[in-house]
Amino acid sequence: METTATVPVGRPGLAARLPFYYGWVSVGLAAVAMSATLPGRTYGLGLIKEPLRAELGIGDLRFNVLNFWAIILGSAVVLPAGWLIDRLGARAVLALVAASLGGSVLLMSRAADESSLFVTLTLVRGLGQGALSVVAIALVGKWFKRRVGPAMGAFTLLLAVGFTGPLFAVGAAVRAEGWRQAWAWVGYSLFGLALGGWLIARDSPEACGVAPDEAAEGDAPAPSVPVRDAMRTPAFWAYTLAATLFNFTFSAMTLDSEALLSEHGLDGRGVNELVLGVLMVSGLPANLVAGWLARRRPMGKLLAAGVAVLAVSLILLPAVTSVAGAVVYAALLGVSGGVITTIYFAVYGHTYGRGHLGSIQATVQLFSVLASATGPVALAACRELDGGTELFFYVFGLLAAVLTLAAWYVRPPVCLVAGRERA
Repeated sequence: METTATVPVGRPGLAARLPFYYGWVSVGLAAVAMSATLPGRTYGLGLIKEPLRAELGIGDLRFNVLNFWAIILGSAVVLPAGWLIDRLGARAVLALVAASLGGSVLLMSRAADESSLFVTLTLVRGLGQGALSVVAIALVGKWFKRRVGPAMGAFTLLLAVGFTGPLFAVGAAVRAEGWRQAWAWVGYSLFGLALGGWLIARDSPEACGVAPDEAAEGDAPAPSVPVRDAMRTPAFWAYTLAATLFNFTFSAMTLDSEALLSEHGLDGRGVNELVLGVLMVSGLPANLVAGWLARRRPMGKLLAAGVAVLAVSLILLPAVTSVAGAVVYAALLGVSGGVITTIYFAVYGHTYGRGHLGSIQATVQLFSVLASATGPVALAACRELDGGTELFFYVFGLLAAVLTLAAWYVRPPVCLVAGRERA
């Protein structure tokens, strides 16, 4: 086991002379970086999917198949991104990934056929949803440990604004100027992020002479556990599988939300807007409460609480037949998402230290990306085989209940010695 230094090791710079902890600047920059993953995410691509398909003459099913394989192949860049963060620092990798994503988005805006679209879509998916997400999480995790719960709570709260604003802006640009010009502007803005990230980001407190946000005086130094040792601990798999199940089911439920509501006798389009609004509103206070509680309660138990609420929402959905029922289901899903995402972002750095956080978070993000890709496919397959979706929600609702127990009862490792866990 390695330990993270608890004293500044770099030459004191501007960050050390500021009247506040520079890690909070890193939280803001991380929220901007995560918001900039928009072109690599399903909801971002949804803004241009229809005009793009119409112009290039690609059918809906064919586009979905291309998108699925773009996610799978693009995930190959996630682990190298984490490895680079631990060796070059988050600052350099942020600049590199943002610039590369910007170039890929620009190339995608000029795609002339299916082949060029697939190549650029793969790059955008891998660099956006994958690599840039890992960098954004590391920007916070490398700066916080003792206050990582509040930091991640603030991060996820800022994301609510960061995701919503660009979504409306890009949507308006697509309607006004067409998808190619709107997508080109997204690419150019990413070059701005690359420059701003290089100027503002700092790799860690120690790198600029700032005392790190470690445990209270007298406590043991924070462990710095390599990813291979972290993966040998039951806690890693309890936390990862619980969070991955959320991404798996959430991607299926939100991408297919309108159709699911229609299948339950509701006005799919009209009620879907209400459901998405309730999802956002209910998730915000859950972010803040989870961040506040993370300093006072074990993170594994908080994660378990979020997964338990997810289990209830999954089992409830097949019984929804009214607008009121849809609102309750959406509120439960939003609360579970608010808790799970906050703890998901915070728990790995808190449990396994900051030294190898890039590699650990990249490994976890790889599971998340693959789950997001396969969730909608699994839901569609269940509909084809069973003639409905009830089986999907009952099976994964039960699995969520099992993972709730795992996250609640599995103890995080206190120390790793010679590859063995000691609780």
